[in-house]
Amino acid sequence: MSGGAALAQDAEGTQPGATTLDHVTVTGSLIPQTQVETFTPVTVISAEDIQMRGFESVADVLQQSSFTTGGLQGGQTSASFTQGAEAAGLFSLDPGYTKYLINGRPMANYPALYNGSDTFNNISGIPVAMVERIEILPGGQSSLYGSDAIAGVVNIILKKRLDGAEMSVRGGAFSEGGGSSVRFTLADSFTSADDRLTVLAGVQAESRKPIWGHQRDLTSQYNTNGYSTPFASRDFLVSDAIAGTYHFMDPNNCANTVGQFGGTTGLQNRPGYGQYCGSFVSPGQRTIRNGKDSVQGYSYATFDLNGTTSLYGELMLNYEETEYATGSSYTWWGTGAKYGAFYDPDLGRLVNLQRAFAPEDIGGQGYKDILNTDRNKAYSLAFGMQGILGDSAWDYDIGAMRTEYKLTERGWARWADPIDAYFRENVLGPQLGVDPDYNFYPVFRPDYANFYSPIAPQDFAGFTGYTTTESRTWNNMLRAQFTNASLFGLPGGDAGFAIVAEAGNEGWEYNPDPRLIEDPDTLESQVWGTTSVSGGGHRSRYAVTSELRLPLLDPLTVTLSGRYDAFDIAGQTVDKPTYSLGVEYRPVESLLLRGKYGTAFRAPTLSDTFQGLSGYYGRLPDYYRCSLDGYDPANVEGCAYENAQYFGQQSGNPDLESIEADVWNAGVVWAPTSNFSLAVDYYSWDIENEVDQLSGDQLLRTEYLCRTGAAGNQVTSCDNALAWVGRGPNGELQSLYTPKVNVAKQKLEAVTASLNYMVDVGAWGSLAFAANYTNNLEHTIRPTPEDAEIDLLRDPYYMWIYDAYAKTRTDASVAWSKDRWTTTLYANRIGETPNYLAYAGGSYDYVHSSGARAGKWDAYTTYNASVNYRATDNLQLSLMVNNLSNEMPDDQSADYPGTSSTPYNNYYYNPYGRAVYMEMKYSFGK
Repeated sequence: MSGGAALAQDAEGTQPGATTLDHVTVTGSLIPQTQVETFTPVTVISAEDIQMRGFESVADVLQQSSFTTGGLQGGQTSASFTQGAEAAGLFSLDPGYTKYLINGRPMANYPALYNGSDTFNNISGIPVAMVERIEILPGGQSSLYGSDAIAGVVNIILKKRLDGAEMSVRGGAFSEGGGSSVRFTLADSFTSADDRLTVLAGVQAESRKPIWGHQRDLTSQYNTNGYSTPFASRDFLVSDAIAGTYHFMDPNNCANTVGQFGGTTGLQNRPGYGQYCGSFVSPGQRTIRNGKDSVQGYSYATFDLNGTTSLYGELMLNYEETEYATGSSYTWWGTGAKYGAFYDPDLGRLVNLQRAFAPEDIGGQGYKDILNTDRNKAYSLAFGMQGILGDSAWDYDIGAMRTEYKLTERGWARWADPIDAYFRENVLGPQLGVDPDYNFYPVFRPDYANFYSPIAPQDFAGFTGYTTTESRTWNNMLRAQFTNASLFGLPGGDAGFAIVAEAGNEGWEYNPDPRLIEDPDTLESQVWGTTSVSGGGHRSRYAVTSELRLPLLDPLTVTLSGRYDAFDIAGQTVDKPTYSLGVEYRPVESLLLRGKYGTAFRAPTLSDTFQGLSGYYGRLPDYYRCSLDGYDPANVEGCAYENAQYFGQQSGNPDLESIEADVWNAGVVWAPTSNFSLAVDYYSWDIENEVDQLSGDQLLRTEYLCRTGAAGNQVTSCDNALAWVGRGPNGELQSLYTPKVNVAKQKLEAVTASLNYMVDVGAWGSLAFAANYTNNLEHTIRPTPEDAEIDLLRDPYYMWIYDAYAKTRTDASVAWSKDRWTTTLYANRIGETPNYLAYAGGSYDYVHSSGARAGKWDAYTTYNASVNYRATDNLQLSLMVNNLSNEMPDDQSADYPGTSSTPYNNYYYNPYGRAVYMEMKYSFGK
């Protein structure tokens, strides 16, 4: 009897009592069928693939997939919003556009927001050693899976049964240092004497050290191979607030600073700017890969009530702590944050001070003592009943699930009042009035000798500490599915039908440490240089899904699916019907022509709807008042209101509509023998109503159009525009409210190809070849209706802005197996990507004054190799070497300036280098 049914069934078995054993249900369909290849292309990565290709985690599998062509934020990107999490996406679309399932059930959303604004799934807490396989279903799939399935669906299927207990130990390290890890897994499965009860239980525990920037040449110091002269960090700097040049005010010529950053700090000179005290190696004081300690538990059970009915239950637990340091670039103090500038009467100038904190200031183990820690606690519980309705051909599966994800972010902080008080007492001294030129800026006569001096660790501890931010998400769902794989006969076989009803609710809460909340009057928090925004809300939902599979003729099958989703959000109903039509045509047994057309959507996320209110001050052209004075909005230069000041507020928006997409794909599969298959598929997305934060400029332009009746594209309704622009009694601009709005459009076309070939080489064993390829043909975005389309594949500036980097990506492997030995060579190739100069110059034709040219980085290929030896029937030993050739993105550094601390594209490449792992796996039941 099979395991518990889910949104996408486990393909290991059939529904209880199914009449044909070779019918299975795979991701992309609700109806059991005999064909593995259907109108929905599915890429399957088995547990053996994961082991032999050297993948360390589920995140590693998906981030190296040929479908992953876009850049990603995570532990390798210092100071990103979700540095403690791991994300993946398909076809360079946002990670939140991919629906993630575990055993067919939706994963809990991560409580923190990707890029500070978007809901997504953290895929780091899944026990990879218990994965049976991962199925990737590209293309829009909302007609079966509902909201979020615009880019595709990823279904991570965990093991349901084992022949006996299994234990594995895996450990490894990087040849360049850092990142050592050890992983332990124990799992067992047993069946009662009467075969009615089956239980699997397992636990995976892992500990991983971080990789620090100083452990890699590329990140240990400022770029020494760039197109401009390298300069040390400005650790002790007095800068002119008007001219931008430096004033060197140290009476000891940096003599008191030489012990900083391991004795590397000294007198530096930047031509055209001036002298200061700094170090070249300060960038090394950050992590470029998170440390991690985690434990996951998983259990799955079934109990047969009788020959046609069974109960099932599933529980997954995750506890994970990640630790990271953002580095000295984010660990400093300066006068600009509080004062904007101050007046030094001895210089007769407006200046600012800037002071970075070295490991010696921190004391103890330096930056290791001020690591940030993200603690994740999550569980997923599902239970239900499945079976056959009486003597009919109808199968049913009725179940419930709950997921909850709690995140505790412990972040290192500088307390605003204490740190400012320390520097006022020890450096700035008492305020001596205001400046004579503007009658605004404070006057200080600093003690520069104290400024250019170390800080005692006890003083550092006095103005620093930790904030604690708590957040969580939860999701409850009831689900009932009824399936008939033999509804009625047709010339091509039996028609199949499935209908599903779902109801549930979900919530999100983000509660920053109260000290991070900005004061509405000062727009400052109690944490120096940092603020945060709270948010929270919930929604209820229900959905009805149906699928009808019609084998009209022996070679021709048509599949129709439709779904209706409705969400109750903040007292408003947001609903969306979606549908798809799929066609399979087999003119001969070895050839399949397939295609699908449908619609997809993403409902307004809880964060987009309920993100809290935050404020800011800004200046923008007041287009309406300028128009009253005869100025065209296209050119307001000289207008008295071209730089009008305002108070702005931004937040989520409870009136958002769903993101919508028209999607289709067409392809061909050729399988002339059981050992060879080749598939090529084309995909197209036309996405509208995308959510973006409304800008003040867009709002003021729309207000102008509404007030004057001029022609042009509006970004919101006139009612909204007039309500969101606040004006005084004389018409003067006072305030703007810029919530999130449905405004952007996106188009994407891509082609994928996959090849599998197995050959028996007789006494030499067997060989298996596999390859996957993705080519993004077109990808454009229109940020607002008034903007021109931006080409994300050919405009290098916007390719960086939107994290859409590689046009092509390929992975390939060759595996050899003989007797007790298996070995695999795996290659992953990233196609050409624009270099930094192309982004900075906004064109591939850009030439820097140094002679360095914009262009593209060459294709980037890494290789993994593994050898597995089954020493006995119970014992398997494995050796895995990832990045066999120790490939690094060093060549990218020549296209970055000498001032860069990260001279490579860290959203797409990493400098981790070669890793070596050894694993022992023992199976007690064989």
